[in-house]
Amino acid sequence: MTHDTEKLAESLFKGANLVYVRPLPMDELEDILPANAIEQLDVNDELFAVHDADGKRLAIVEGRDAAFAAAEAHELQPTSLH
Repeated sequence: MTHDTEKLAESLFKGANLVYVRPLPMDELEDILPANAIEQLDVNDELFAVHDADGKRLAIVEGRDAAFAAAEAHELQPTSLH
């Protein structure tokens, strides 16, 4: 049954250019960015990660609106992931 579900999901989203936008907590940045880049961030910065349908991180963007705009500028369809 799982294989059928995976096939259905693949057929539904194939070619849809969907990307997922999710909040990126500061504590996750240690595994992503070098220390000198993290030091330059303001603790009040709201960072968002943009991921493709396979979960690959495509970008880190400051602000939800900017993340959606960046995706749309690249002809991608953003959706929120909580």
